[in-house]
Amino acid sequence: MLHAAASLRLESRRWFSIIPHQNDLLDIFDHFLQQCTKIHLLKQVHAQVIVNGSSNSAFLAARVTSVYARFGLLSDAQNVFKTTPVHCLSSSLLWNSILRVNVSNGCYENALQLYVEMRQRGVLGDGFTFPLIIRACKLMGSYSFGRIVHNHVLLMGFQDNVHVVNELIGMYAKMGRIDYSCKMFDKMRVRNHVSWNSMVSGFALNYDCDGALDMFQRMEFEGLEPNLVTWTSLLSSHARCGRLEDTIGLFDRMRMRGIGVSAEALAVVLSACADLVAFKKGMVIHGCVLKGGFENYLFVKNALICVYGKHGDVKEAEKLFLEMKDKNIVSWNALITSYAETGLCDEALAIFLKLENLDDGSMERPNVISWSAVIGAFASKGRGEESLYLFHKMQNAKVMANSVTISSVLSVCAELAALNIGREIHGHVVRALMDTSILVVNGLLNMYMKCGCLGKGRLLFERIDRKDLISWNSMITGYGMNGLGENAIATFNQMIEAGFKPDGVTFVALLSACSHAGLVDEGRRLFDMMVKEFRIEPQMEHYACMVDLLGRAGLMQDASDIVKNIPIEPNACVWGALLNSCRMHKNTDVADALASRILSQNMETTGNYMLLSNIYAASGRWEDSARVRISAKTKGLKKVAGQSWIELQNKVHMFSSGNSMQLDLKEVCEILEELARQMESEGYITDKNIIAEDVEEEIMVITL
Repeated sequence: MLHAAASLRLESRRWFSIIPHQNDLLDIFDHFLQQCTKIHLLKQVHAQVIVNGSSNSAFLAARVTSVYARFGLLSDAQNVFKTTPVHCLSSSLLWNSILRVNVSNGCYENALQLYVEMRQRGVLGDGFTFPLIIRACKLMGSYSFGRIVHNHVLLMGFQDNVHVVNELIGMYAKMGRIDYSCKMFDKMRVRNHVSWNSMVSGFALNYDCDGALDMFQRMEFEGLEPNLVTWTSLLSSHARCGRLEDTIGLFDRMRMRGIGVSAEALAVVLSACADLVAFKKGMVIHGCVLKGGFENYLFVKNALICVYGKHGDVKEAEKLFLEMKDKNIVSWNALITSYAETGLCDEALAIFLKLENLDDGSMERPNVISWSAVIGAFASKGRGEESLYLFHKMQNAKVMANSVTISSVLSVCAELAALNIGREIHGHVVRALMDTSILVVNGLLNMYMKCGCLGKGRLLFERIDRKDLISWNSMITGYGMNGLGENAIATFNQMIEAGFKPDGVTFVALLSACSHAGLVDEGRRLFDMMVKEFRIEPQMEHYACMVDLLGRAGLMQDASDIVKNIPIEPNACVWGALLNSCRMHKNTDVADALASRILSQNMETTGNYMLLSNIYAASGRWEDSARVRISAKTKGLKKVAGQSWIELQNKVHMFSSGNSMQLDLKEVCEILEELARQMESEGYITDKNIIAEDVEEEIMVITL
């Protein structure tokens, strides 16, 4: 068997010895160019084209250009075009060839420049030119240039060319002008599957799943069977709109009709399963992936990692990750997010650091999604200092934060009362033009309100054009935290007048506000309104707020009755609220009644034990107080140390029981006592017993 190159040389000699005519030479060279399977063979044939004087042919120049591009030799293809004789540049075939090379390889701006040059030379294009240049406009996002090309289409009479119109439909849809796409589609005399699919995918791109479904049904009504591309676009439209259950239902309907699956369709439905935490369905789809041989598709494997990660099965997610031969940044982010959302922030950070320190020649490095995942993980676990440290590292790495990152960091500033850092972030938000994002603005609003800057918070709130429920809840919560219960209720009334329906979070904020402000009657009214008017089932947080409200007001019997009538077993928050009221009002009778219930609870911290112990100590029942403390110690319960923060020179310092600050505990106590004396001198009444109990508690923690 002859070597391919030798065979090609022998065949070329035979043909050149037999056929001398120039037209026949063009056919021969065209034949050989199409047969080239190696770059060196292509170079040899190209050399023969030049030697035989056939390089003056626009047809052969176009063919050589496209074959070079097929081998990925873009610069060679460009050089062939540039060195082609001027008289060949009147051929649309040659221009179409070089346009196709640029568009196929993502050089859209070059394609547009070539189109301008082409028209300047008097070559107006044809039915092959326009689809290429319209696609370049679409992928580059050049609406103005696309409109110009559309005018050229009309002037040249290609408005009925199905391939040209299909590209125009896709271009306008990609640029958000689906109305233009609809007009063009309705005017088409002849449509093919691409026409219909372009419309369905256009609605998907514009987050209009109802429009996509209408087009799909219209397609069926007109007797054209939707194909796999149509179904995939329909699935994508519903997934983009958050109609996740409908996405899974459509996938099942597609399978029942006997339509085969594609990697793209599987990735879409897997993403829906991940967001719905529909793990069983995800397992079924995983079976389809394996059965169909799609497990080596990178985006399918990434979607599978998300499914297992959302379910909390991080071990399986990591197993899938390690099986991947080629990983991209999406793969890394899927695994980092899996650990982050499961609450395993240290593990998420470990994966993040592996990505950051890749030394295998990979160009993959943490992007904004990677940073946001770990920053958000530490923020959600109450590890605010570490979250802020990572944010500063992100800034030093020159990675631009997005709205999710900013929202996470602002929540940390709110919890730490780090007002100066929050203000710095606000400045960054304005400079980065992110102050129109409702997620970011709500984060700023929450931060200012929790830091006590109520005027600034109110000003921000009033400037929000499209307030959502979170905006209103943030205002109500902020007023409540600052003891302004009446303001919280007034804001709630404004919210109802604006047409918003409150949720459970709204009423937790309202009831807490009433509790802090002592608005007992208002609190009772709001609780009844929540149940009867808004049909919101009370959760444990609502019961805890009501117990706290009534207990603080000294209505111990009413508070106890609520605890007795809770339809589910009260948790530590409810017991804590009732015990705190007993401590405030020195009511040992109710505390005695609660003691057995509290001591039998499976609690993780000593909070309620210490409250009960302090109640007994305040009434002189030292043996009972010691018994409760010993019980907590015997059960191995941990005390959650109280923490305080102070912000100095743009840095947040935290100190708590047991740290170096406790060496100066005596001095702290003296300052507290001095503050108490100043409060008394200004007419405020202080409870010295409470101060004594708090100090005693701190001393006990240190000695333990």
